[in-house]
Amino acid sequence: MRILHVSDCYLPRLGGIEVQVADLVRAQREAGHQVEVVTATPGEPLPGVHRVVANLPFDLPVHPRGTAHLLRIMASGRYDVAHVHTGAVSPFAWMGVRAAVRAGLPVVATVHSMWDPVTRGMYRALQGAFGWRRWGLVVSAVSEAAARPIRDVAGPRVPVQVVSNGLDVTSWRPGPVDGPVDGPVDGPVDALADGAVHVVAVGRLAPRKQPLRLLKLLEAARARVPGDIAMRATIVGDGPARGRMERYLRERRMGWVALPGRYTREQIRALLAAADVFVAPAPRESFGLAALEARAAGVPVVARAQSGVADFVSPGKEGLLGRTFDDLVASVVRLTRDSALRQSIAEHNRETEPVRCSWPAVLEGFARCYELARG
Repeated sequence: MRILHVSDCYLPRLGGIEVQVADLVRAQREAGHQVEVVTATPGEPLPGVHRVVANLPFDLPVHPRGTAHLLRIMASGRYDVAHVHTGAVSPFAWMGVRAAVRAGLPVVATVHSMWDPVTRGMYRALQGAFGWRRWGLVVSAVSEAAARPIRDVAGPRVPVQVVSNGLDVTSWRPGPVDGPVDGPVDGPVDALADGAVHVVAVGRLAPRKQPLRLLKLLEAARARVPGDIAMRATIVGDGPARGRMERYLRERRMGWVALPGRYTREQIRALLAAADVFVAPAPRESFGLAALEARAAGVPVVARAQSGVADFVSPGKEGLLGRTFDDLVASVVRLTRDSALRQSIAEHNRETEPVRCSWPAVLEGFARCYELARG
């Protein structure tokens, strides 16, 4: 099958959508499909990647004449399906949807974000202006939590499927760690060295991820943990909220929390091998790929019950879920105090794979979406 992926953002940018689309392209090519990408992200030439780039401030991934460029590419490629990847607001991707409809291509639109009330209102307004529900789209969401608000807006005429994000689950299985993790000397890099319960979080330090809320969560949890139990935390990632987080840690004298910055996948794998608990506290997490990596590595996960993490974490089996801030605090405290529960969840996570998140299952899910769109 000839597949054209359309995404505002792509490599060399490194973010959730960019990495996931690049991994999907690789998996589909390995499965024998002919796959190309069109993106508004500038960068070095890559095989099969069309860059439609305008000279805009801050390298914004959009083009004022994007639809015309997309139509030209679609007309010349003899593609079987256009697979468009959108966040909450993705102008270039939606140009791709419109161009594919005009070119007569079947369209699958994957929504990688959680639609909040403002976003839902925007798409209702776009329906009134353009009537996109009549375009014959097939929509996929990355989790049931992400699918619910889309179905509410799209109505019965637009199929909304759930296809998980993909992960090479075997590569995250716990194994021997080759050498120490690169990190600050005074940071909680290896909890096994001092017996402390090691709590880990991984993600972009952006306001929408509520990183300061995470620090308050850790602070509240440690205050409720008995003094004879040591607790440390490592928060991996970088972003605009890092400065505020560092100030908070200094003001609250939370030297037991480390902010080592961005890690490579190999460094994260090594970090998870030394972790006891993984925390993903964002309530509007559409999927939670970092949490899935932790679950695949055998680490108990604490997350919001209303987030996409609930698709692969069941309470008491792969981790603990909570609907409120206090629920999450209580869950972290429980896992910190109860070593037997931590061990039983860790053993379950190590012995069972999240099959629906494996690449064979993801490719099968998208194949169904493509056939539905073509039909």
